[in-house]
Amino acid sequence: MDLYDLWLSCVNISSKIKIELLKKFKTSKEVWYYCIENDMNLNNNIKGSLKDAWNKDKLEHSLENINNQNIKVVKFNDENYPVNLKKYSDAPFSLFYKGDIEILNKIKTVSVVGARNCTFYGIQCTKYIVEALTKNNIGIISGMAKGIDANAHAACIEAGGYTCAVLGCGIDIIYPKTNKEIYYSIIDKGCIVSEFLPGTPPYNYNFPIRNRIISGLGKILIVVEAGEKSGTLITANCALEQGKDVIVVPGSIFSPQSKGTNKLISEGAYPFVDIQDVFNLLKENYIGGFIEEKIMDKGHKSNEIHVKLSKLIGDSPIHIDDIIKICHIDISQLYDVLFEMQFNNEIMCLSGNYYVRIHNI
Repeated sequence: MDLYDLWLSCVNISSKIKIELLKKFKTSKEVWYYCIENDMNLNNNIKGSLKDAWNKDKLEHSLENINNQNIKVVKFNDENYPVNLKKYSDAPFSLFYKGDIEILNKIKTVSVVGARNCTFYGIQCTKYIVEALTKNNIGIISGMAKGIDANAHAACIEAGGYTCAVLGCGIDIIYPKTNKEIYYSIIDKGCIVSEFLPGTPPYNYNFPIRNRIISGLGKILIVVEAGEKSGTLITANCALEQGKDVIVVPGSIFSPQSKGTNKLISEGAYPFVDIQDVFNLLKENYIGGFIEEKIMDKGHKSNEIHVKLSKLIGDSPIHIDDIIKICHIDISQLYDVLFEMQFNNEIMCLSGNYYVRIHNI
């Protein structure tokens, strides 16, 4: 991250406008040069915001703090920006992060959210769902809040999977403080991201804003528990607006934590009955993309990849990095076919991203 990237991230204008400026001028420095140095003709409010944010001494101090804390940033036009977010008009201009953000573009991901004041039933459901997804090399996205979110991250880490937490505060602030251990475990085993500048306190109004990122990063959204006025319902609405499938764990009609989830089901969300329901939704999404790809690619690349992987993956576990090196296959296509083979019980993914063949009796 340089001074100009930080400056544009600090400007008090919408991410949409920042992205438009970045697309037009290619780099943050060029935006600064044409819009401030050369005083390019712009809307007065936008021009004023751009100029107000340019305080070189303050920016240099902030950049020093960011570098000292090993905080990284990815911008909308960077290669490792999460591709799942790029399709939305309200995508964040930049994401501050700690950990490994590149994996988000290499594996399938599912968002799991729920009530802060969760029940034992909710915790057990979360653990069951997350463990099954993690064993199939599916990453878990959540918000590191108390309750279901924290349990989703913890279950994923315990199962040896990849998890990403989206914060409603600065990346350098652990909130709630009781999640300190989870915070550092996620950085070690996954990634923590935030669109808010480092040092931003966990203001209440930040959390509804960040919820669109939680839903946007996952292929589908799973809701475990939610009260009638739960913030989880905001995430569910974000997912629906983004065209995502929402699958909801039903709960007792006598439980306050199930009022919101049961209402979602009554309004048309998919009810969670068994883990197969989740895999069915993921497979539907996969097949749709697979059919389109075959139409566009007369060479039937996915079939060719399947043949290669069938020969390569045997009784001895092989790491994903070795598969990529040997096969020279587009990563997104590779993971699609690996997922299909796991779904069909041809192979299984072991802890640490090793794959091995299954011998069905």
